[in-house]
Formats: sequence, C-alpha cells, structure tokens
Amino acid sequence: MSSRNQDTPIEISIVMPCLNEAETLATCIRKAMGYLEQSGIAGEVLIGDNGSTDGSQQIALSCGARVVNVPLRGYGAALYGASLAARGKYIVMGDSDDSYDFSNLDSFVQKLREGCDLVMGNRFKGGIAPGAMPWKNRYLGNPVLSAVGKLFFHCPAGDFHCGLRGYSKDAFCRMDLRTTGMEFASEMVIKATLSGMKIAEVPTTLSRDGRSRPPHLRPYEDGWRHLRFMLLFSPNWLFLIPGLLSMLLGMALSARLMLSPIHIHQIQLGLDTLIYSAFMIIAGFQSVLFAVLSRVYAVQENLYPAGRSYRYLFCHIRLERGLVAGLLLAFWGIASMAYALLEWRRANFGPLNIEHIARIVIPSGLMTTLGIETILASFFLSTLGMTVRYHRAECPSEYSPAEPAPDLAEASL
Repeated sequence: MSSRNQDTPIEISIVMPCLNEAETLATCIRKAMGYLEQSGIAGEVLIGDNGSTDGSQQIALSCGARVVNVPLRGYGAALYGASLAARGKYIVMGDSDDSYDFSNLDSFVQKLREGCDLVMGNRFKGGIAPGAMPWKNRYLGNPVLSAVGKLFFHCPAGDFHCGLRGYSKDAFCRMDLRTTGMEFASEMVIKATLSGMKIAEVPTTLSRDGRSRPPHLRPYEDGWRHLRFMLLFSPNWLFLIPGLLSMLLGMALSARLMLSPIHIHQIQLGLDTLIYSAFMIIAGFQSVLFAVLSRVYAVQENLYPAGRSYRYLFCHIRLERGLVAGLLLAFWGIASMAYALLEWRRANFGPLNIEHIARIVIPSGLMTTLGIETILASFFLSTLGMTVRYHRAECPSEYSPAEPAPDLAEASL
C-alpha cells in the first residue's frame, strides 16, 4: 500500500489477477506502487490470486500488496474477487505479466475523477510494441470482436478487450458481473453500455509479455468464448432477427403457394416448397420465442439489465392474452382440419386431389402447431415473470481494514 495516513480514505485500488506470475509480478507491483507514490494518490495494490504454486503470494506481500485468495479458477473470478475486496473509490485493473504500464495511469485516473463509470484503454491508439500482440489477435480477433460489440450493443470502445481499464467501485457493484473466464472482459463493457453508464476511452500501450512461459491466453478458444458470450447476450441477433426473417420469408412463400405453384423458367415450386415454407414459419416462430424467453431469463438472473422493452413485455403481454392468441391459432387450424375431413367425406373417404387437399392440410397443421407453441410459451413466460426472491452477494462500497471481503480470505505472512 502506498505511504499514507491510515485514516486517509483510499482513492485508487490497482488490482491484478495472478496465477503463477512470479517472474513479472514484483515488477508490476513496484510500477503500481511507484505511480501511487509519485502522484501522491492514496491507494493500494491488490492481487487476486487463483491458487499460485510458485510463491507469487509471498512475492506480492513482500512488495507491499494485499493478496486476496480466490479459490474459483478463472481470469474473471480472480479480478472479481480482487475488485470485491478493493477499498478504493476507483479501481484500475490490469494483467500481471508486465505488458501494461502501471507507472502511467494518469489518463485513467483523470477520467474517473471526471465522473466516468468505466474507462477503457485503447492499445491501437496508444501503441503496440513489436511482438506484443500476435497478428491473428491484432488484425483479426480484436477488430472483429470490437466490431461485433459495436454492432450488437453500440459499445463505444474501439479496443473491446483491452486488459487495462478503470471503473468506479459503485459501477462495479451495479454491473453485478457473473462470468468467471476471459469473457469477464466482454461482460463488463456490455453491461456498462446497456446500463447507460458513462464510458470513456484513453490511449494506452502494450509491451511484450515479460514471462518466459507461454501466456494463459488461448487465442482461438478464448476468442470463441468472447464471441459466444456476445451472441448469447444478444438474443435479438441470435434469435429474434433470424427468426423474423425466417417467418416473413416462409409466410410470403406460403401465401403465394396457397394459390397456385410458382413457375420460374423451367423450375416449379409446388407443394414440396409449401411444406418447407411452413417449416420456416415454425422454426422462425420458435426462434422468436427463444429470443423473448432468453431475454426474460437473463433479466431475472441479473445477467441483463431490465429495459423499457422488458417492462412493456410484462405490462402488455400476459398469460391470458397469450392463451387467447394461442387458442385462436389452434382453432383456426382445427377448423381447417375439419374442413379437410369434410372434403374427404365428400369423396367417400377415397382418393383426393393432392394439389387441392394439401393446400388445406398443410396450413391446418401449421396453425395448430403455432397455437400450441403459443399456449405453452405463454405459461413458461408467465412462470419466468413470477416475482421470486433470490440471494445475491452483497457488494458494500468499502470494507474496514480489519475485515476481509465476503467469502474471500486475505493471505497473510
């Protein structure tokens, strides 16, 4: 901890995740301590240790840092545990591999003092040392994932996965972060954006990893985990938009094929296409239901902030209305089925004109299926929307120096 009166409130907590970082940990801590001393900021350095076996804990303690033992493995778990135990008003996080410069944090502190909730570093604006970032991360992974983040969530960050970033303790508590792996970085930016927090971006540099061993980062696997998280966190792009497109295309084809086959040069689209268009409507409808249900579940589990559309959903789309809509669709299908049976009776239950009867039977099955799905989804949505009480970890704004954070044990000499 930087030199200060013990009664002086801590302003900045610098946190680092650690899993066997004995080679570089001391260097990172000294740079962070030096910055606090030089700038005259009342601060502390916290190490979220993930079970190191190379003496990293002792190194951290000997350098004056505080160590928080985080039994749950993972990059996100280590940072969450350290941030939860932080006593500062603001938190600056960064990797402990000596790739980020903890001796120059003025731009982060300035933006935090100006009222920003989250301050992102941008390595592409600040400078990347030769060999500091693999080409696939520099020219493919980071640009693509940052572009997806902007498209899906309108995030302002140009370097979506920069590991050096600052945030207020209050913002950290409001984000209620849940992931434990590398996707923790994505969750932080996405939740801050969706919650309407004030986000700023400052240039920062990236140096070569100071360790002799390979990094914990696995480019392809971790890149996929980030992309998967963003897809799962954006049901509109994953379910709603594809589902609506499938439904609209299927409905357009079905409406036209109900009248007569479609001829395109030598190609004829007939009953077979009508069947597939009905499948497209069903699949699209299920996808739309998944979008609604997954969003409700995510909000109920505090994975996603409740917005205006969520409140509108439960104000206007209720179980009774869903049941009425489902019953109307099912009644339409059953009535068409009865008409088809009447046509068959007129033919003395003998052979029928397939072109004629199929254009009754296929829509009949489609409407009945959609009606049943609507009824079931209405019950499930009503179940998810029930007011339930669940336990979540408390996130106090500060801890007294004598008390460890909840469920986290501080290491001591």
